[in-house]
Amino acid sequence: MIISSLRTRPQQVKSGIGRGKRDGRILWLSTMKLYRVKLVYLTMPKKLRNCAVVRNVFRLNETRRRKLKLYQAQFCKVRLCPMCAWRRSLKIAYHNKLIVEEANRQYGCGWIFLTLTVRNVEGDGLKPMIADMMKGWNRLFAYKRVKVATLGYFRALEITKNHEEDTYHPHFHVLLPVKKSYFTHNYIKQSEWTSLWKRAMKLDYTPIVDIRRVKGRAKIDAEQIESDVREAMMEQKAVLEISKYPVKDTDVVRGNKVTEDNLNTVFYLDDALSRRRLIGYGGILKEIHKELNLGDAEDGDLVKIEEEDDEVANEAFEVMAYWHPGIKNYIIR
Repeated sequence: MIISSLRTRPQQVKSGIGRGKRDGRILWLSTMKLYRVKLVYLTMPKKLRNCAVVRNVFRLNETRRRKLKLYQAQFCKVRLCPMCAWRRSLKIAYHNKLIVEEANRQYGCGWIFLTLTVRNVEGDGLKPMIADMMKGWNRLFAYKRVKVATLGYFRALEITKNHEEDTYHPHFHVLLPVKKSYFTHNYIKQSEWTSLWKRAMKLDYTPIVDIRRVKGRAKIDAEQIESDVREAMMEQKAVLEISKYPVKDTDVVRGNKVTEDNLNTVFYLDDALSRRRLIGYGGILKEIHKELNLGDAEDGDLVKIEEEDDEVANEAFEVMAYWHPGIKNYIIR
């Protein structure tokens, strides 16, 4: 069965598969080709080139505004691929939404946002700094003061680049569920968080640490709490922002040409993030993640983001789409 309006000529697909990310992937692909020469990489450029190019299946639900939804695709899963990073971020954000809702239902948590930073480093110092930050993180949450005050965490590593100074800024965005009594008992001030992070990292300078409460109204239910959490995430560019783009392609690769700066950026990021997990769950959030059987958002399936209704299979049909480099969009045959 084929949509009548799609019979006469190839049609562009307006879907969530990510046209903008596809365009960005082309620049990344060109950069990776030079990177292949630098590191004798043989498979990464090929994987990037073929990422979500063919055998993409969309399902159209006639009863829901004829909206096409990605049903099947072949993603390369290269860590720095903008297309895969975008799909991965959608999945992480969806998982976080479910976890926050369940945590509110089970525990009626309060929520705070924590940002932990270190000084910028040059490219060759990025990988060892991230390793030190992971060790510092483990020490921080092993402290009795922190364990008593918090119920768990969602931690996300973000890396931005200062192109003017050619340095990198790795930092953690953290969502912390706490007991409602936290704000009257066991409260940790911003200055104390700073001191604890400095101690955990064994720094000889005072790092910048930001801590913010997700404020609710006097009488609110779980749905309102979850809504406030989402709003705060967006305003502070914290958890949902990092869920969307752990490493933003637009922030890292600049312009529309392959340059030495872009090449070095990809080189250092790929080296620093190789075999490195960008997100982590702990405490009740880790338990809930397991209870909900959410799977691995970083290395798992990038097609299925959220559960589909049982009726979808009966109301939808499949169409094939492929990427057209001239039109720079997906078309249906």
